Amino acid sequence: MANIESKVREPLILGDKTYHQISEDISIPVEGKANKWWWLAFGVSLVTMLWGVGLILYTIGTGIGTWGLNKTIDWAWDITNFVWWVGIGHAGTLISAILLLFRQKWRMSINRSAEAMTIFAVICAALFPGIHMGRIWMAYWVFPFPNQFGPLWVNFNSPLLWDVFAISTYFSVSLVFWYIGLIPDFATIRDRAEVAMRPARRWVYNMLSFGWSGNARAWHRFEEISLVLAGLATPLVLSVHTIVSMDFATSVIPGWHTTIFPPYFVAGAIFSGFAMVLTLMLIARKVLNLEHYITINHVEYMNKIITLTGSIVGVAYLTELFIAYYSGVPYEQYAFLNRATGPYWWAYASMMTCNVVTPQLFWFKKIRRSLIATFIISIFVNIGMWFERFVIIVTSLHRDYLPSSWGMFHPSFVDIGIFIGTLGIFFTAFLAYSRAFPVIAMAETKSILKSSGSQYKK
Repeated sequence: MANIESKVREPLILGDKTYHQISEDISIPVEGKANKWWWLAFGVSLVTMLWGVGLILYTIGTGIGTWGLNKTIDWAWDITNFVWWVGIGHAGTLISAILLLFRQKWRMSINRSAEAMTIFAVICAALFPGIHMGRIWMAYWVFPFPNQFGPLWVNFNSPLLWDVFAISTYFSVSLVFWYIGLIPDFATIRDRAEVAMRPARRWVYNMLSFGWSGNARAWHRFEEISLVLAGLATPLVLSVHTIVSMDFATSVIPGWHTTIFPPYFVAGAIFSGFAMVLTLMLIARKVLNLEHYITINHVEYMNKIITLTGSIVGVAYLTELFIAYYSGVPYEQYAFLNRATGPYWWAYASMMTCNVVTPQLFWFKKIRRSLIATFIISIFVNIGMWFERFVIIVTSLHRDYLPSSWGMFHPSFVDIGIFIGTLGIFFTAFLAYSRAFPVIAMAETKSILKSSGSQYKK
């Protein structure tokens, strides 16, 4: 079959790979021994996770009085982390779903790990509402269930309940989407284990692959269900953070009560999610020796999307400022003036610098194609998006309608430790996943070899 793709486009698979070499390279992290870089990263992540889990248990046993909350600021560090983690979880399913629907070939090397990132990020996000309740054993009260408690009724008018539906649905669809994509690769590892005479490994991966045969009917159904799930996941990506934003927008707090929040939150979530995908993929590229499959072209495509979404976020910031001024409402005007010039000005300055200024560096091709610059800027973006949530939540609450109740929020070591611990949970889960599951979709990568392999571009 003749190559019908333009030779002008740079290859997405380097190293003149064959189909067998693709299987070998992607299976090595699963079948072989981990290198020193993996053990170093896993060790640091595991210690961080254990520290965070210990502080979570300490919080549950002692109470949320161990945090820096006060009567004025009862939503602070924990809800900031919740919204940040939900945002991180957006890009994985977005990359797989939308890019699959648009038949973009560059998704093949990054979609698997991006989907896994979604699963782990949503798990980290789900921790915070439960801890924030103070009585985590009552966490099931947020779910709609037959009422057996007399005065307890679920308020279906509350966006907090809508969160439960939206995030649980999004998590379920993302989990199924991720797992179904893994089935052909599980079968490949199963067959390789049979050749290598490893019966235990073969049995495990045979169970995981559901007896995948790889015939034409199986592939036809695989393609169909992938498209159906991508079609379901795409609107969910938009709905989840829209509903998270309504937790704030339906209130009457100055700085929250604004109709720009839904699109603004969605753009910010995609922005931060793509940055985290880049951070993870650049680490995986080095630790798992995947330089031939995660190329400079993949990095550049991702950086272009970060530039676009970062520009949208910057416009949203300016729109907020203008609407606060144009509204003529003194409380709204003061809320935004206080963000920029009040006691938390440093958080606002960090947000603007990291989210608006640094992504604009990607307009320069040399920076856009630099791995070191990309890694640094992706971390800056994630820091900036955390500060965005902190600015929205804390600076809107710490000075409300009554000056007599004004107060400052100072996180305790427990606040900080739990957040760092969730980072440890996230990276520990991702690194463990990289040793049990193929981090790149083998079958899908092979499907683009003849159109995007380096030897076919010569």
